[in-house]
Amino acid sequence: PSTPALERLDNILYTQGFGTRRLCAGLIERGLVQVQGRPCTDQAALFPPEGLPITVQGQPWQCHPRAYLMLNKPAGYECSQRPSAWPGIYTLLPAPLRQRPGPGKTPGVQAIGRLDQDTTGLLLLSDDGAFIHRMNAPRQHIPKVYQVTCADPVTPEQVQRLLDGVTLHDDLRPVRAAACQPGPQAHTLALTLTEGKYHQVKRMLAAVGNRVTALHRSHIGRLPLPPDLAPGHWRWLTPQDLAQLQPLPA
Repeated sequence: PSTPALERLDNILYTQGFGTRRLCAGLIERGLVQVQGRPCTDQAALFPPEGLPITVQGQPWQCHPRAYLMLNKPAGYECSQRPSAWPGIYTLLPAPLRQRPGPGKTPGVQAIGRLDQDTTGLLLLSDDGAFIHRMNAPRQHIPKVYQVTCADPVTPEQVQRLLDGVTLHDDLRPVRAAACQPGPQAHTLALTLTEGKYHQVKRMLAAVGNRVTALHRSHIGRLPLPPDLAPGHWRWLTPQDLAQLQPLPA
């Protein structure tokens, strides 16, 4: 196996989001950084960054050269870097993730797609541009499963229309559900989509004569929202999680 690449400690802190390069160097020189449980005051010391455990001003952190995250988005948060009426989801992340440097003047960690402020559930975030593009590309057909609660009981006819396709007013091409299953209660259903149009679930239900009263995303690809990840909490994606984020077979 190849030897892991080594990086200077000050650069590791900078890329992890602990401040400007000058600030990171100062933290190290003042003895405020521990690496693998031991103080390190040499900013030029070399370490392999992947999985490196550090502590910065008492805050433990595991280093990841690229950020791949999942968030259980609660209601009442906007998926925007500049929210207007509601707090932004980025306030739910710790400072290093919010401050990770991105290319140019763009933010490092970004939400992949958006959920409305009243929609809850699984949201992915990353600072890997290629990964963000792949997950957002319509041709990838990565399925997303939504648990939908409706104002009126869901009828078999409505389910069939969602599967056959409905026309939304801004698109002449019908949009179809990849799957649609009635839920445990009469007002609920599980809807699987492979596209990401604006307010798509709400508009599709309106097109068949119903109305969404609650919306929760439970899966992206074959990746489920873990039952032990509480609303407003986040965690790193594991290699096993990333393997679940594959397109539907053609």
